[in-house]
Amino acid sequence: MNIRETIKILMELSKFRITVFVGFSTSVGYILASGKLDPFMIVPTFGVFLLACSSSALNHYQERDVDGLMERTKQRPLPAGKISVRNALLFIVVSFITGSAILYFSANTISLLLGWLAFIWYNLVYTPLKRKYALAVVPGSLIGALPPMIGWTAAGGNVFDPQILALSLFFFIWQIPHFWLLLLLYGKEYEKAGFPSLTSVFSDKQLMNLTFVWIVALSICCLLIPFFGFTKSLITIILLVILGGWLIFSSAKLLYFINAVQVKRAFMRINMYILFVVLLISIDKLVII
Repeated sequence: MNIRETIKILMELSKFRITVFVGFSTSVGYILASGKLDPFMIVPTFGVFLLACSSSALNHYQERDVDGLMERTKQRPLPAGKISVRNALLFIVVSFITGSAILYFSANTISLLLGWLAFIWYNLVYTPLKRKYALAVVPGSLIGALPPMIGWTAAGGNVFDPQILALSLFFFIWQIPHFWLLLLLYGKEYEKAGFPSLTSVFSDKQLMNLTFVWIVALSICCLLIPFFGFTKSLITIILLVILGGWLIFSSAKLLYFINAVQVKRAFMRINMYILFVVLLISIDKLVII
């Protein structure tokens, strides 16, 4: 196996696209706390990225058997035999220790403890819970709320500052409709693999109605962000309102007509929405709009 193939397998094992976003959300928290684009933020962000890689790889290890039962996941590195269990565990340990060390020495103890909390919550709380409860994603969404908080504390912010609690709530709410849109696409595969799924409790129509309620809640939560001191710019507030209106209006189509193409588009839109929002409030913090 050459280096390129090895890197590709490790990127797959660590869920690279997801862990890159984890790093990005960490840097957003850092920018909002410091009010500047500090090159040093790359260091704690990389530490969080490595911890997320370790956590994602451990999740692959924990679910290697059920992954082999689903069409969507059967080609993942472990069920497909692209990497041995021994080498996967080695990657998990090395990335965890390295990420922890980087985060500790570049930030502080609070940031490290939050990183460990995310790791523990994902692998020891959420992963076992989702084998038993269809609504495990609700407590599981705490995982995505922690990275911006880690960035915030790494830049010297207090973990109980109202601003970071509001932003973390925004990330928390986003993950629920994000996951339920995936259920509309792959719910039957989850059922086949033995996971309790809301698709066995609700019809697609009912699940989409619930998802839409959470999408509206996400937009409303975003509009609360300016009240916590992130911005006083009228332009930024207007843009946040426009983005929220766009998300609600475009997602409302799913209340009347549901197919795989529409659901995939809704999934892309909700991810684009959170990206646009965090970019907007970050730019607002760096540049007076």
